[in-house]
Amino acid sequence: MKHRAGKAAGMFALSAAMTMLLAATASVSAADQIAIGVGCTTGSSLRLRAEASTSSSVVTQLDKSVAVSILGKQDGWYYVGIDGKSGYVSAEYVVEDQDGVFTAPGCVNGDGVNVRASANPDAEAVATVNKDTAVTVDGFADGWYAVTCQYGTTGYIRSDFVDLTSDDGTSASGAADIAKQYLGTRYVYGGSSPKGFDCSGFTMYVFKQMGVSLPHSATSQWQSGKGQKLYSASELQSGDLVFFCDPSRSKGKACSHAGIYTGGGQFIHASSANSGGVVVSTLTSGYYNTYFVGGMRV
Repeated sequence: MKHRAGKAAGMFALSAAMTMLLAATASVSAADQIAIGVGCTTGSSLRLRAEASTSSSVVTQLDKSVAVSILGKQDGWYYVGIDGKSGYVSAEYVVEDQDGVFTAPGCVNGDGVNVRASANPDAEAVATVNKDTAVTVDGFADGWYAVTCQYGTTGYIRSDFVDLTSDDGTSASGAADIAKQYLGTRYVYGGSSPKGFDCSGFTMYVFKQMGVSLPHSATSQWQSGKGQKLYSASELQSGDLVFFCDPSRSKGKACSHAGIYTGGGQFIHASSANSGGVVVSTLTSGYYNTYFVGGMRV
């Protein structure tokens, strides 16, 4: 049964001898681990935490129906990997794959990695791929991913050499991942650094990390010509800039607020409302739906 990433792969253990047999063709950091299973997130805006505790710091935020590698389990939490990051998600919001058949985007994290004909370190190498190569992950078995490479080559790569990704690896969607690292940062009028952001200072800072220079105002960003304008919320993709205009706050300008779309009808932004700070809000209903101007794909 094919699905995005569904219900449960059994736990397994590797002896020291087997670990040696699985020695890979590329080097990885000590933080990389062989997966014991694959799961799928079942809730939106899930917080990936540094420790198995709701009081622990947030590593990033996950959307619904995202495939994650399961690296371990602890007291009602899954230790998972996604987009090259690892952390803990409550087991309440992850369902394990059971049949080892699913489809998810992936990215190779080392150079000189062999794609093998079967899930065995001694199997024939049908291709060799390098770091940042995009692959489609088609399944999981005993610590190996079944993959399809860019030009149709199929085979198996050991799971610690492939990072499951939350998207297809486009540069725009990377903006959402960067933005989520600053959840909770305080609101500061005129701010454009992790010490404090206003709305356009936040979007400017995030895209600067990606080599994109934006001006420091929502209207100026909307009018900058930096990307493709989108006028329907249904066209938005993760990482798109989103803009709003509340006439009572815009002082006649085209926009009064800006943020970054994160998928699932939500966006992340530096808000001055209530206690203020970088938060995730719903785009498709209420205040922000009313004053939505459009999006921009940079």
